[in-house]
Amino acid sequence: MINQKQSTTRYSLITLLMAVSASAGALEKPKTMDDMWKIIQAQQKQIDDMKAAMATASTSAKTNINTTAIVATTTPKADVTNGTQQSAENVNQNTTPSTTSVKNLERKTNILSQEVEKLRTNLAIPEEKQLKSAYGMGPAASKVYQVGKGLSIGGYGEGFYQDVVGDKGAARSTADLERMVVYVGYKFSDKILFNSELEFEHATTGEGAEAKGEVSAEFASLDFFFNPMINARAGLVLMPMGMTNRMHEPLFYFGNHRPVVEQTIIPTTWREMGAGIFGSITPNWTYTTYVVNGLDAKGFTSNGIYEGKGGGSNSKAQSFGYVAQMNYDPQALPGVTVGGSGYVGNAGQDQEFNGQKPNVLTQLYEGHVQWKYRGLEFRTLGSWGLINDAAILSAASVANGGTVIGSQNYGWYSELGYDVLPLIIKDTPQYLAPFFRFEKLNTIAKAPTGFSTDPTKDWQIFQFGLQYKPHPQVVLKADYRNFVAKQGIQPDDFNLGFGFIF
Repeated sequence: MINQKQSTTRYSLITLLMAVSASAGALEKPKTMDDMWKIIQAQQKQIDDMKAAMATASTSAKTNINTTAIVATTTPKADVTNGTQQSAENVNQNTTPSTTSVKNLERKTNILSQEVEKLRTNLAIPEEKQLKSAYGMGPAASKVYQVGKGLSIGGYGEGFYQDVVGDKGAARSTADLERMVVYVGYKFSDKILFNSELEFEHATTGEGAEAKGEVSAEFASLDFFFNPMINARAGLVLMPMGMTNRMHEPLFYFGNHRPVVEQTIIPTTWREMGAGIFGSITPNWTYTTYVVNGLDAKGFTSNGIYEGKGGGSNSKAQSFGYVAQMNYDPQALPGVTVGGSGYVGNAGQDQEFNGQKPNVLTQLYEGHVQWKYRGLEFRTLGSWGLINDAAILSAASVANGGTVIGSQNYGWYSELGYDVLPLIIKDTPQYLAPFFRFEKLNTIAKAPTGFSTDPTKDWQIFQFGLQYKPHPQVVLKADYRNFVAKQGIQPDDFNLGFGFIF
């Protein structure tokens, strides 16, 4: 009877061990908080079952030994000797496997307990997912699109040393933590999420002086997903203009500074309050379009429309603007992207300029091509802008000690880089690319009637440098920029810097 119970116990233990082993081997990391708690509860039940089985095994072993002792005291000596030997053999045969099984159970219990603790840790610190771009945003800004549910945190930072060559004019060499950025997103469900970028510039708030540093919300918007072809977004949105305004993380453009054309002709970082739609017409053809608050013509200068941005800070919204971008990645040409974008909107905002209230229709268009082939990276972009009623704006500006505002502006650049490290070290994850960029821009390409152009705003920029990534998320940069103005002196600069994303 006792041997039968022990056999049953051993069989139960072995069956339980097999089930636990299969369960532990098949354990998958949870994608959501709910999945994690289900796994923890299931594992806790297995642990409780194993402890109960261990207690049963221990009780059976004790009962067997006590029974053998009782038999030994009531049996004749000759029979006792033989019987005790036989019983001892039975005990050894029956209890040794049970002891081994118990030890295995204890080991499995410890393993499962450790797994539970790992899962609890993963609740607070989720497993890092591979960074990749989504919906035209930078990879770090796209992290929230990859989580199953809940909070997502990412970010980037960049800093540099700038040596103004020859200290021409008033410019002097500087060292600057240009920006430190935190992306915070929250995925409410598969259909609704929030994404945002908080930027700390120049390592301080600067006591309210923008040039010394400030804290800004670069974007903060809600996304609503319906199907791949059409989705909606509302909030403080990054304008889909050019290639850098949305994809502005330091690992994804050459040099310590963003292209001047995409800082001046196309303002950066340009964001406005608005709403619109985005999606993929085909897997290779994507679009984004918004209705936003209009620009403020009071901020236009001889350097263009940059200071007319609203930025979501009590932006004037008497007039509206409309922006759209399309990109096409031809399947027949892997690595090639062709696209363009346009902005149209009134910037007058029902304000007076020398007693008049002009609409100030403002237009900005751009086209771009990018080609990535193995280690080769080529990019070119051209942009052209029109400002109606520039004569009225210029008259009001000059009367108040300001400058002439161009009725037309333009800029373009081309750049080429090549990763040479695979030629030296085979299959290396690191990256080392010399690059060259040429830019040409003029913020007063055409002056309004009655005013003259300003040749000091007609620039050419020659830039060359080196880009090194010791890790796919870290970059070290060195570059030299040669500025050539049609008239006047613009100092050159040499830059050393770093950047990272997470």
